[in-house]
Amino acid sequence: MNNTLHKLLHQASQLTQSGRLAEATAAIQRLLHGKRPGAAPVPSASPAAAPDVRDGGVIEVNTAGTAKLSQGEFISGSHSHQQLTRRYKLYVPAGHLGESLPLVVMLHGCKQNPDDFAAGTGMNQRAQAQGFFVLYPEQAADANPSACWNWFQHQHQQRGAGEPALIASLTLDIIAQYGIDAQRVYVAGLSAGGAMAAVLAVAYPDIFAAVGVHSGLPAGAASNVAQALMVMKRGRTSATPATSAISLPTIVFHGDADSTVHPHNGEQLVASARGQAPGQPQVEHGLSAQGQAYTRTIWPAQPGQAAVEYWQLHGAGHAWSGGRAEGSFTNPQGVDASAEMLRFFWSQRSGN
Repeated sequence: MNNTLHKLLHQASQLTQSGRLAEATAAIQRLLHGKRPGAAPVPSASPAAAPDVRDGGVIEVNTAGTAKLSQGEFISGSHSHQQLTRRYKLYVPAGHLGESLPLVVMLHGCKQNPDDFAAGTGMNQRAQAQGFFVLYPEQAADANPSACWNWFQHQHQQRGAGEPALIASLTLDIIAQYGIDAQRVYVAGLSAGGAMAAVLAVAYPDIFAAVGVHSGLPAGAASNVAQALMVMKRGRTSATPATSAISLPTIVFHGDADSTVHPHNGEQLVASARGQAPGQPQVEHGLSAQGQAYTRTIWPAQPGQAAVEYWQLHGAGHAWSGGRAEGSFTNPQGVDASAEMLRFFWSQRSGN
């Protein structure tokens, strides 16, 4: 091997070890195309190296078995923070190099995983079509046997601790690693994932520009398992903790026939986002393309108050509205929650 190739390999190795993955990829591209050091990188539809695992500050680069960039990539990784480690999957849209794109963090529900949640919501297909990243943190079986996020435990309800801190740390890591537009980072979830999304909205309003909660619960609605079961059955009562206020733009979906998480939780979550804001909301009634009825209530943004949308899904149970049959807990007959969440998200931008 000649000196030029040795130099490029050494440069790429040093850049990878220091976490400068974009520059490492460019160096490898120059190597593959026979360019000398310092030459402009040649665009490539299939980078030879792509980040596969990032565990705390340790990065492994896997050059085999990665989907071509022209098709987008759905890559696996692991992240550690404050003694907690969780795996994740990240959808990287094709043609993203050089662009600062939005990021949507998707938190699955109980008995789900990232692949299942991605299939049911169809979010990866939308990410490829619209140009954004999707991050799916995965709950560990040893943290919760049903793969639920522990939204109801006090140690997982605060800034700087537990699962919220780990998800926030992972989000910031992905933002830095991929050059994400930090003003367009959003979080959404279903059921327990929706409840954890609400917790993140309260704990980390400096990271996220908006939150979407589907069939979830307000932040801080319970502090133990017994309270969680009570709140899920009937909504918050005087016997359960006061909920925490959300200051971010918020969109909520909840079926009024949900027997797993009572619809009162959707109403209470909306109330926690609206606060004491005056003004009459805009109310509209409609049908999904498949004929399922809904009521959409909108509180537009006003000074000191973020925008809030509430979709009451009539006759719908505990499932992602408009979801795909390939995933679990989906209702293909309902209004397209994925499309409506993204439409709401794209109208919001953080003040970072």
